[in-house]
Amino acid sequence: MKYTDRVSTIKVRLLEIAYICAGRMLHPFRRWLRSGGVVEKGFILLENVTKRPVFGCQMCGQCVLHNTGMTCPMNCPKNLRNGPCGGVRVDGNCEIIPTMQCVWVKAWNRSREMAVYGESILEIQPPLNHSLKGSSAWINHITSRDKENLGKFKA
Repeated sequence: MKYTDRVSTIKVRLLEIAYICAGRMLHPFRRWLRSGGVVEKGFILLENVTKRPVFGCQMCGQCVLHNTGMTCPMNCPKNLRNGPCGGVRVDGNCEIIPTMQCVWVKAWNRSREMAVYGESILEIQPPLNHSLKGSSAWINHITSRDKENLGKFKA
């Protein structure tokens, strides 16, 4: 294993731990975490400052980083949330942007390093609710707003 691979493994594990800790810390405050208003604006700012530079977050409002190896599937040029398209190149790169590693190849490799959520990559993700775009994924998750109107995809 290369040194850079170990750094990547450590990073993914630390991000998984940070995700778990953040969720546990926010859970007791769920009654005050509502969409709209000053609190959500603060969360949106925080998510923009942290998730955008680290994960390339697109602020979809339905974050599935923990299910996708701490890799944002919205960075896929085709916005695929449930695995790679049929055009992944032999070298693991994207068919649309040949210089970019396929988001799903990266997600699969990173998920193998996650102790708690590693197997979550096998779960089918519901279709994206576009009305949540630009809202706080944390608030949507804690309040289950990201699970509303899922129909047969209901968790």
